[in-house]
Amino acid sequence: MLRPDYRPDIDGLRALAVISVVLFHAFPGKIKGGFVGVDIFFVISGYLISSIIFSNLDRGTFSFLEFYARRIKRIFPALLIVLLSCLVFGWFALLADEYEQIGKHVVAGTGFVSNLILWGESGYFDGAAEMKPLLHLWSLGVEEQYYIFWPLLLWLSSFKRSGFLLCTTGVLAVSFLLNIFIIRYDAVAAFYWPVTRFWELSVGGLLAYMTLHKFITPSVMTVSMANGFSLVGSLLLGVSILMTNKDYSFPGWWAVLPVVGTALVIMAGMKASINRKILASKIFVWFGLISFPLYLWHWPILSFGAIAEGQTPDRQFKIYAIIASIVLAWATYKFVELNVRHSSGKRYVNFLVIVSLCAALSGGYVYSKGGLADRSVVVESEFSEEVRHQFMGPLWEYTMNDICLNEFPFQDVSQMRWWFCMKSDKREPTLIILGNSYANQLYPGFVNNSLLTHHTIVSIGTCDFAGDNRRYVGVDSKHPCYLDRAAKQRKFIDKLIENEPSIQFAVIDGLSREPDQAYIEALRTRVSYLENMGIRVIIFTPHIKPGFNPKACFTTPIRRVARDCSFAAKDRKDLYKSFLPLIESIAKTNPDVLFFEQNGLFCSGERCTYTLNGMPLHRDEGHLSEFGSIQLQSYFTDWAKKNVPTIFDRSVIGR
Repeated sequence: MLRPDYRPDIDGLRALAVISVVLFHAFPGKIKGGFVGVDIFFVISGYLISSIIFSNLDRGTFSFLEFYARRIKRIFPALLIVLLSCLVFGWFALLADEYEQIGKHVVAGTGFVSNLILWGESGYFDGAAEMKPLLHLWSLGVEEQYYIFWPLLLWLSSFKRSGFLLCTTGVLAVSFLLNIFIIRYDAVAAFYWPVTRFWELSVGGLLAYMTLHKFITPSVMTVSMANGFSLVGSLLLGVSILMTNKDYSFPGWWAVLPVVGTALVIMAGMKASINRKILASKIFVWFGLISFPLYLWHWPILSFGAIAEGQTPDRQFKIYAIIASIVLAWATYKFVELNVRHSSGKRYVNFLVIVSLCAALSGGYVYSKGGLADRSVVVESEFSEEVRHQFMGPLWEYTMNDICLNEFPFQDVSQMRWWFCMKSDKREPTLIILGNSYANQLYPGFVNNSLLTHHTIVSIGTCDFAGDNRRYVGVDSKHPCYLDRAAKQRKFIDKLIENEPSIQFAVIDGLSREPDQAYIEALRTRVSYLENMGIRVIIFTPHIKPGFNPKACFTTPIRRVARDCSFAAKDRKDLYKSFLPLIESIAKTNPDVLFFEQNGLFCSGERCTYTLNGMPLHRDEGHLSEFGSIQLQSYFTDWAKKNVPTIFDRSVIGR
């Protein structure tokens, strides 16, 4: 098949894209909008691949088999090397749950569905992005999903006059409108779904059509026009990379900046000074040539570093990781990609397909076996089965149970990614735990407290008990506190309480760590409601969070020296001090409300720790583990015996 003439400035654009992405991943606080490099890639890809399809369809030389054979030779060599490297490295370096995730994402990567898998995993309770070494393959999924149907669609449209133009503009328009519509309701879906991203590749396709059909020619594009287009496009790209940030609703309207900017730079061509002198310079072209393997290599290396450290690696590691990525990318390009890409015949294609199937089967096996926990490197680490059980994740076995869901059905449950609803038995509830995930984390402790077995305990709700919607600005439609859903939950919980007069005690947790006056007033209203219903209110002060993956407190296959997980008691004092205005204000108007300072769990004297007797007190960066929740009850019991002894009195609830 015919290929478009080589343009070094487009390789320069590739360099800009990949450097932006790499720097964003390494230093997100410095290059805040570097993630738009992916959008630059989309436009470039749409332009180059559509140029091949358009020109060959026009000449009657297009072959589906040859097209996909070229895609295999272009994508598979570097991709398979990275995927297999992750599997091999993971065997020696990862814990079972981490290796299980690698296996799952290797299968998704070989099938080009990573974007869909990640969309399914996404949400507030998803594991930290930096702990997913193959997270970046989402963009490859979008791109290859586009090329599954795009050649066929163009082939069908080629039988009708102006079919190419109608097809390209139609896909562009529909996809863009879906992007604008869906992002209002589900930002995560808009980010990962192919249909909300196809317009970016179609912009490149439209540019290819305009070039092929002489809308853009050297005679039409004067030097001054080319310089103007390139300058405006470069400014748009600069603004996108430096000014956009991950908190914006992206793609949405914000993606127009890098997409249009890239299109203008491509349209300008080699007549433009920026294209000719900067983008087509040797260093830019060199980075452009290795851009694909560099994109593939950099993120797993950074991610494995984060897994080893239990948090974002330091600056020095990131610099070394970037250098290693560049070296590996160059070697992959030089010794693998070039040989395969310039080969003829089906030998390499068949080989690559077979290897990809082997990679998928290997990943599937690892995933199906739960990450192969019997590997010697796992067995020899400090991660006993008991310790590993504590890291079951934020959405743990205490998220929901049928007793609660059947007795207290909330209408929006099917529309939410998570919903906390746990009930200890079928009797009437007597103690209710209210708040978000930081309230739900108390449930296993309460149900395992031998002095509270006479209580039927309910943990329900997912939003801040005070009803502060400011905490949920910008969340997507699957979030349980999206828009009016928080208000619906309040009404639902109020109705539950009104219908269950057996409830004697309410435990509240997950409140703001730095409450302002508006927040305090909102909480006062909610607390007064509970007291008016005859319920004794116990507020747990905010608990200490590690802010890093607590797995770092233990040796693992990749981490031979555990992190020192002790810290100064000053953190406890500072946290209590920031919450004190709420305590003092509520105590004035609601003197019967009790406050339990729960951080005695972590601290003894002037030192505190995130582990106890070789066990983790947290299961992730912020939530208590099952062990931590149960251990907390010994402190609560001692406190409650002095401050609210009636909670242990069976006669109070008639049991």
